Amino acid sequence: MLRFTRNRRLLAGTLPFVMALTTSGGALAEEAGAEGDERSEAITVNGVRQAYRGDFAVSEIPQSIAEIDAQTLEQNGIQRLTDALDLNASVVRQNTLGGLWDAFAIRGFAGDENMPTGYLVNGFNGGRGFGGQRDAAGIERVEVLKGPAAALIGRGEPGGTINLVTKQAELGRSFGMAAMQYGSWDRVRGEADVNVALTGGLTVRLIGYAEDGDTFRDHVHQSRWGFLPSVGLTLGPDTRLTYDLEKTRVSVPFDRGIVVLDGNFDTVSRSRFLGEPGDGDTVARAEWHQLRLDHQFSDRWSLLVGGSLRDTLLTGFSSDAETAAARQALYTDGRSLSRQRRSRRYDARHYVLRAELAGEFDTGALTHRVLIGADYDNFDYKQLFLRFRPPALSTNPTAQQGNVIDILDPVYGRFPLPVGATMMDRTDLQRSMGAYVQDQMEVTDRLQVRIGARFDHLILETDNRLTSQNSRRKRSRFSPQAGVVYELSDPVTIYAAYGQGFRANVGTDVNGQIFDPENSESFEAGAKLSLLGGMLTGTLSVFHLAKANVLATDPSAPGFSLALGKARSRGAEFDLAGKLPGRVDVLVSYAYVDAEARSAMVDPNTSFQVKVGDALVNIPKHNLNMQIAKSFTLGEREAQIGVGMQYVGKRRGETGTDFMLPSHRLFRLFGKIDVMEHLELFGAVTNLFDEHWYANSYSPLWVQPGTPRTGIIGLRARF
Repeated sequence: MLRFTRNRRLLAGTLPFVMALTTSGGALAEEAGAEGDERSEAITVNGVRQAYRGDFAVSEIPQSIAEIDAQTLEQNGIQRLTDALDLNASVVRQNTLGGLWDAFAIRGFAGDENMPTGYLVNGFNGGRGFGGQRDAAGIERVEVLKGPAAALIGRGEPGGTINLVTKQAELGRSFGMAAMQYGSWDRVRGEADVNVALTGGLTVRLIGYAEDGDTFRDHVHQSRWGFLPSVGLTLGPDTRLTYDLEKTRVSVPFDRGIVVLDGNFDTVSRSRFLGEPGDGDTVARAEWHQLRLDHQFSDRWSLLVGGSLRDTLLTGFSSDAETAAARQALYTDGRSLSRQRRSRRYDARHYVLRAELAGEFDTGALTHRVLIGADYDNFDYKQLFLRFRPPALSTNPTAQQGNVIDILDPVYGRFPLPVGATMMDRTDLQRSMGAYVQDQMEVTDRLQVRIGARFDHLILETDNRLTSQNSRRKRSRFSPQAGVVYELSDPVTIYAAYGQGFRANVGTDVNGQIFDPENSESFEAGAKLSLLGGMLTGTLSVFHLAKANVLATDPSAPGFSLALGKARSRGAEFDLAGKLPGRVDVLVSYAYVDAEARSAMVDPNTSFQVKVGDALVNIPKHNLNMQIAKSFTLGEREAQIGVGMQYVGKRRGETGTDFMLPSHRLFRLFGKIDVMEHLELFGAVTNLFDEHWYANSYSPLWVQPGTPRTGIIGLRARF
């Protein structure tokens, strides 16, 4: 009863906000109808050019690029970036800090598992920090930019980069959308998106969401909200200023998942929570500002200048299974789980400044399309981390001393919550100043050649307040790239690309020296298809990636690391998306990825031996996602129904051991129908056949079970 009342109050509180936005949007839509068209005719710069992209069609770029648009997210009822990325097979899930940040690997490489995976927002570095898992509200499309891109973007994994294009103010138009939905485990969600043309040159777009409800995990209730407005202003016929804000909050208990003993994934129910409800929620907050000025000098030259600032804060406690066998009572009786207790305060500030000039000119018979840019990136984060650990079993600890919970018959709050000792009190600062140039030359009507390079100057600083040791290091890096694109025929283009890159490592060795960055080298080749007059597009590609300076444990100094490791990933991909005759939408994405260690080392987190040829953790060799949707008319009502399937192959669940996560197949069903003009009923069911699956794993004692069969139903109004 309390659960229903709480969600009913959320629904009542959200509805006025939604109705206020949609009512104002509807009223202003009529007002703008008469004069909005006239005003919009004078506006030349209506959209915002994406940074690092230039004036290129996807078929002209020597790189595999896949896009997931807002319509696809809406069709599938997707509300998290993590679920959206499942739609592309080149991207796979990684460890998400108990569901509190986004972590993924592209083409087998994931980066630092102790940090959230970075991504771009409107072409600007914007995914760093600790703001919780990103909601899909406010996303216009997700771009999966695969392969070598460091010569433009700089920092990042060689497998690729995710760029989120947000829903921005659309100048000279007024429209609105509002939706309410109810889902499994008493989950209620409200969303609104209203674009209001205030004058011919000023438009405000207001996007907001609120969500509250339980999950399939016992004692895990979640609450989240976000406000994401955008303001667009024309400063003349050729100049546009855009400001975007993101303010979000996520509140959810920290959840490490289930335990798996001796390979038995039925050791406990997938719903069993093995933390401590008394720890309360972990809260992640984010506030992000982005300002961009886009100026068109002529039909051949344009300038993009902008900056962003993102503040995030993650705080909370958790009780987690102890992973060291010498301290874990579970291995002695099969039911007594020894637990650590942790306290986190991760406070980060990230700001970026950048400018990019894009243009086109001719030299003799060659046409050049160039990008010339520079940026400054500053990431400052403070970590205060406290931890209690159970004593070694050799000391015969009591159940209270081991902070034990019975996994078969849990009793929560059995013992007073232990207090941890400070394990980390540190501030890390990463600064990068970079400049880049890219020239894509049209040699003939069919042949284009791209060359480019980026120079970065890195400054890395660490202030370790526990050891009173300050470390500082400077590094410079030159990253070249080259590519070629050849149009075999109207529907087929082939390409090849090469690039080098880097990613800064975090931490110091035993002497307090900051590590050199990871170095990477990437090769890619493929073919791009455009069929049915461009309605259906696809890419077939092969790739080979390698990187060095992967961190490994220093065997002579426990607790410190050395940069010794090497890794390699190679494989093939196929992406196909678009429309078929008969109002049929299709999406197919397949990836074969062979990612493995290329040097023997000791894993710095688990101390297990890693051998040459060992598969990288949480990376399946085979991954497939496909769906088909049919639109039709039912009487006088528009309707759509679709079905999708995701297959993820088995993959290593712990570095340096033989623990494997099983493969899984998940089916989904979705549909919608107009119940009246401007109002549609929609619904979706994921994991249709209720398969037991596992999203990721750090060890057999930290396994994240996948969500069971889940349904949502809702109403969506458009104005």
